[in-house]
Amino acid sequence: MICVDAEDLGASRPHRPLYAGVSLTVSTGDRIGVVGLNGCGKSTLLRALAGAAPPETGTVRFGRGVRIGFLSQDPAPTGPTVRDAVGEGWEAAAVLERLGMGGLHEAPVATLSGGQRKRVALAALLAHEHDLLVLDEPTNHLDLDAIAFLEGWLAAFAGAVILVTHDRHVLDRVTNRVLELDGGHGYVHEPRGEHGGSGYAAYLEGRAERVERAAATEAKRRSLARTELAWLRRGAPARTSKPKARIEAAERLIAGKPAAAGRQGDLGLSMGTSRLGSKAVELHGVTFAWPGAAQPVLRGVQHLIEPGDRVGIVGANGAGKTTLLELIAGRVQPGEGRVERGTTVRVGYYDQTGATLDPAQRVRDAVAGPAGVVTVEHLRLMERFWFDADAQWAEIGTLSGGERRRLQLLLVLVAQPNVLLLDEPTNDLDLDTLRALEDLLEDWPGIVLVVSHDRAFLDRTVDEVLALDGVGGVREVRGGVAGWLAERAAAVSNRSTPPVASASPPAGRPAPAPRPPSTRSPSTLRRQLGQAERVLATAIQARDALNTRLAATVEHQEMARLGHELATSQTAVDAAEEAWLELASEAEAQGLET
Repeated sequence: MICVDAEDLGASRPHRPLYAGVSLTVSTGDRIGVVGLNGCGKSTLLRALAGAAPPETGTVRFGRGVRIGFLSQDPAPTGPTVRDAVGEGWEAAAVLERLGMGGLHEAPVATLSGGQRKRVALAALLAHEHDLLVLDEPTNHLDLDAIAFLEGWLAAFAGAVILVTHDRHVLDRVTNRVLELDGGHGYVHEPRGEHGGSGYAAYLEGRAERVERAAATEAKRRSLARTELAWLRRGAPARTSKPKARIEAAERLIAGKPAAAGRQGDLGLSMGTSRLGSKAVELHGVTFAWPGAAQPVLRGVQHLIEPGDRVGIVGANGAGKTTLLELIAGRVQPGEGRVERGTTVRVGYYDQTGATLDPAQRVRDAVAGPAGVVTVEHLRLMERFWFDADAQWAEIGTLSGGERRRLQLLLVLVAQPNVLLLDEPTNDLDLDTLRALEDLLEDWPGIVLVVSHDRAFLDRTVDEVLALDGVGGVREVRGGVAGWLAERAAAVSNRSTPPVASASPPAGRPAPAPRPPSTRSPSTLRRQLGQAERVLATAIQARDALNTRLAATVEHQEMARLGHELATSQTAVDAAEEAWLELASEAEAQGLET
């Protein structure tokens, strides 16, 4: 059944077009991801496809009797209480429970936070029947367990799905097509070949091919321009015998420009940091309870944050992840215990809401700061963050959610912090900005603490994980988010074996002989050991996934292909184990706890 048929859609904003000529047909079984740069019009397009707003140009036709469920970026659930908004019945109760709202059935909707309202609105969609779900950033404000539930639910959904998300795991698992908005145009990417694949993989392949074609076209254009220019320069007598049309064509070639990309250049996030001394942040017996709360959200937390640490903070919604960042930043004070910061610590806090941004202020004034002077360096930095001449004069209130988040990131980094606190940094940032931020953190010389539900982002940026249990406890988990997820899976299945990211050597391999201490500092060695644990955990997960797929197939060609991939995967596991063992031996020689 055709749910939606959109033809030649277009939209614009004052002084800038968003997109034009976008056509898309959505049928039952389609799983379409919509991706593009912040401010390119993704949310505007979703409202048109959902029937929530008429298209500015073009036509949208809906199937007869099609039932559409729409989740906007900032939904407003209807009904005085959560139960009224979601509905009665065990389905509604089960969905609320899986989305982390199980204990709030009777809570007034008016008292909910923005994230809670979004979860209630999502629960209301999932608890009722629809032919088409149109979802704008559905994973924002969900914890990892809730995202895993949503992935499984969407995979089993019999209707069609259109979603905007920057969660690469969700895009890879759920989509079978991707609509990319780039440079004002729409590009639909579908898997190719007999084995199919995800829409996200098709998007990455298609985008890479388009960039290569654009580069080849530009090289050809330049070559033609050089040829025509040489011809024109042979002299006036020769030129007079040449057709006038060719001369004009040559001049157009020379004056021409390549097709504009949706975003020019790299983000260029390397702003530098202030020097960090040997002491960073120490939490000693920290307990904190919000006024009126029955129980402390954090209780007796003991933890040292050292130079070079890259820590992910995970836990269920409401477990206290943001509170822990607020304590480290000094925005709130503990009820018991103390938080000590080194004298050289300069904290940069990239929070969830961007509440410090004045919607009436212009972008360039926000960057200039209290001094009110826009320097050449400020202009260069704004351009690096893709705020061109027009966007620099825009009021912050007119920016898209993603553009505001990008501005907030700029304002944090321009202050050159050496302790960077990131609270849900992947919310509302486009994929290009996420990759650039990951590249920045790869070489960041300071400390990074990240609260995030994005597994791909955590996997790339942190070496260790602090897990909050929801009743005040905080404990350290080695091996990054892959190690934490492996540990949780082991606990669920009641296995007694330690997680991959443990201090003992991998099974079946002897521990290496002791070696003399290396010249690396303890913090560097500890960080590299954490990275090796993360790589090992990821390699083992990939190998185990191939084993599962191999056991489930009976097709001989598929078995042969998977067998080859499994051999390659096992080689990667062996190499990761060797690297881990070498670092563990060095750490043991230095007397470090691993």
